Amino acid sequence: MRKEEIQMKNKTSSISRKKKFENLDLIVFLGPFLVTFFTFTVLPVFISLFISLTNFNMLELPEFVGLANYQKLFLNDDIFSLAIQNTFILAIVTGPVSYIICFGLAWLINEVPAKPRAFLTLLFYAPSLSGGFGFVWQLLFSGDRYGYINGLLLNLGVITDPILFLKDPNYMFGVCVVIVLWQALGTTFLTFIAGLQTVDRSLYEAAAVDGIKNRWQELYFVTLPSMRGQLLFGAILNVTGSFGIGGVITAVFGFPTTDYALHTIMHHLDDYGGVRFEMGYACAIATLLFIISFTMNKLFQFVLGRIGK
Repeated sequence: MRKEEIQMKNKTSSISRKKKFENLDLIVFLGPFLVTFFTFTVLPVFISLFISLTNFNMLELPEFVGLANYQKLFLNDDIFSLAIQNTFILAIVTGPVSYIICFGLAWLINEVPAKPRAFLTLLFYAPSLSGGFGFVWQLLFSGDRYGYINGLLLNLGVITDPILFLKDPNYMFGVCVVIVLWQALGTTFLTFIAGLQTVDRSLYEAAAVDGIKNRWQELYFVTLPSMRGQLLFGAILNVTGSFGIGGVITAVFGFPTTDYALHTIMHHLDDYGGVRFEMGYACAIATLLFIISFTMNKLFQFVLGRIGK
């Protein structure tokens, strides 16, 4: 018995040593990514949270003020109230619509033969590659008769005077929605194309045997569950993009926009962080934006997890 116990102990110790070496391999390969992720993603979140509790102008040492920045944000900042309202409206309008458009186009293009599919994919992905888009939209919606849209409407007799598309609050929101939806055909669209290409075709045959009768049932019970990872990734990109709208608006409409009609949380953050250098207040805005985006991502994750069940 003594000899058998010694053999068992030796075997157990050899297995534990092998596991240690396996864990060491994991640490070696994952270590650089984990260090980078923690340094540039996790750590800045906690630093921002701490700075949001201080009064910090980047010239003097931070002065701890507790929740004063958040109190000012919710109770004494009317522009922020308008910014969060504009952000949610734009996110609700552009987020789901752009998500559905991206998937719908990807689904249709996936049915096209290989060579035309490659061309159409490039055609619809091109907007995300364009750099000088601001100049193009300003030229299209210029507020004088030389703007393409105004020129067309004047020639058709629809209007008698040019419309200030980029300055009149009555038109700015609609123009912004068009621009954001046009630009949304980027990584999310490409992700959906890739996801549709990886769906196992034999699943459709098995589904037909089980009683699936039309393409809509195939979509819900086979296609969507098979590409749940791509759907979640696209949702995260869309949510982040919807709540992070700011650069597009600044490039086309300027900053600040007329009557703060398109003033978003990102604009408020840029104003206090990049112009006024009130970093404590800016970090409070950034922390709130992080909480909103994180919550919406979790909500999308829950909803997409229910598909096909």
